[in-house]
Amino acid sequence: MTAPLHRSRPGTPDTQQGMRRRNLSRVMYAVAAEGSLSRAAVAQHIGLTRAAVSTLVDELIRAGLLEELGPQRPGGVGRPGSALTVSGRGPAGLGAEVGVDHLAVCAVDLRGEVRARAERRVGNRGRAPEPVLADLAALVRQVSAEAEAAGLRPAGLAVAVPGLVARGTHTVVRAPNLDWHGTDVAALLPGDVPLTVDNEANFGALAELWLGTESPADFLHVSAEIGIGAALVVDGRLLRGTRGFAGELGHVPVRPEGPACPCGGRGCLEQYAGEEAVLRAAGVEPGADRVSLLAERAAAGDTDTRRALRAAGTALGIALTGAVNLLDPRAVVLGGALSRLAPWLLPSLERELTRRTATPEDGVAVSHLGSDGPLLGAAHSVVRTVLDDPIGAAEQMPRT
Repeated sequence: MTAPLHRSRPGTPDTQQGMRRRNLSRVMYAVAAEGSLSRAAVAQHIGLTRAAVSTLVDELIRAGLLEELGPQRPGGVGRPGSALTVSGRGPAGLGAEVGVDHLAVCAVDLRGEVRARAERRVGNRGRAPEPVLADLAALVRQVSAEAEAAGLRPAGLAVAVPGLVARGTHTVVRAPNLDWHGTDVAALLPGDVPLTVDNEANFGALAELWLGTESPADFLHVSAEIGIGAALVVDGRLLRGTRGFAGELGHVPVRPEGPACPCGGRGCLEQYAGEEAVLRAAGVEPGADRVSLLAERAAAGDTDTRRALRAAGTALGIALTGAVNLLDPRAVVLGGALSRLAPWLLPSLERELTRRTATPEDGVAVSHLGSDGPLLGAAHSVVRTVLDDPIGAAEQMPRT
């Protein structure tokens, strides 16, 4: 698992108890980042004495959060040390995603491994929130049961949605592509674990930050699927905006007199670069895996498909111009399902950015997470709440 050694919790008091909790978190992050470490190596990583680290490690082992692998003798000399690893049992993060045409749930353990997953292809546009979330709850129960059979206990559930979520709440204020307005997810998704609800682009950006191969600490993440969202990461933190609404790139007007958009505006980016817009322009009928079909046709040289993707890339580049000029991110990262179409999107996208802006220092990159980004980001957000306060999270978890 890629993770910094420590991410402090805002507002944690500088008391002996608060310091102990922070140090427990530092130990967990150190071991999680490296896969396995001896106590001496942990002490070296976080700058505490071996005696202090041993006390912390013993507490984490008793809580079932760390395991000892047995004696290791680095280099074959010196006294052997016992290697530590994050437990493959105990707390796990549940991530869920509500998409326009699918539902998905997964369970990720503290090592960052996906241990259970379930998906359902279903058209959710125009469906009332109640049946959609009832279907999602069924998938959550299925994945939870599989995780519990593997010795895991859900520590929380994070749900990614394609819409605006009021900051600090579970309320989807507006999701144009679902036609949801003022939907309280917590009221419709019962459960006995802590719940988080956030925009899918935000979770996609966090997944890129935490799991990306070489992600900088400052980047603009574009999540392009049926809808298009964006999220800005600055100095390793997500910029949410005052109300939590930052990143609505898909509803930036590209051509103000263009076609009507479900958001109420006209000529929005989604009308030119969203998945459905590209499919229409390419003459592709709806199907089970439309993005794969687009990729196959583009690779085969189909003129209509390549023209549609060039136009989508141009629209993306125009919409990104304002964000790049205003925010000056180090990189732009293209994620979501349309990242699979990057070879045909990027040339026109980058041409617009170069013509209209000072191109980001690291240019435009393509996420290796693809359409899995929001789901993985949601699950890992729960995992990191456990790593931030391992003992506190373990104490609050429901027992099976």
